[in-house]
Amino acid sequence: MTVSPGLRTSSRPPTPVPSATPELLRSVFRRHAAGVAVVTAQGAGRPVGFTATSLSSVAADPPLISFGVGTTSSSWPVLAEAEHIGVHILGEHQRELAATFARSGADRFAPPTRWHAGPEGVPVLDGVLAWLVCRVVARVPAGDHRIVVAQVVDGDPDGAGRPLLYHQGRFNALRD
Repeated sequence: MTVSPGLRTSSRPPTPVPSATPELLRSVFRRHAAGVAVVTAQGAGRPVGFTATSLSSVAADPPLISFGVGTTSSSWPVLAEAEHIGVHILGEHQRELAATFARSGADRFAPPTRWHAGPEGVPVLDGVLAWLVCRVVARVPAGDHRIVVAQVVDGDPDGAGRPLLYHQGRFNALRD
């Protein structure tokens, strides 16, 4: 066999590719550090919200964001109908807030959570690094989730602190 200069060969057989399972996806994404956000919406008489690590900037003009939400989430019925949602970027000082909004069955808006009604009546969390209020423009089916795409209508980028991250199944602080 002739090998071109610079190419390496191995006598080992190729590593088998594991089956594409939900556990494989979870295992790989545990290694992916992600920023932590809380998404909120106002339901009929009650606010809802959940912790999200799937937040993404989609476009600058018009300003669009996206996030994924499970259709079995207790927040989904409200998000499925909401015209506007809130997106909150959490700081490293807000691990407990992130855990509260991630916990099933928790009263997420009870004290010590501090919040107020913001633009379009959307629940806005106090003390976050930044927040946006967005108008929902699409809900795209994606397996057992929906990808929500929303256009920014208002916000505040001026909170103080450093971002909270999610990595290896835990909330973490950013290190230099």
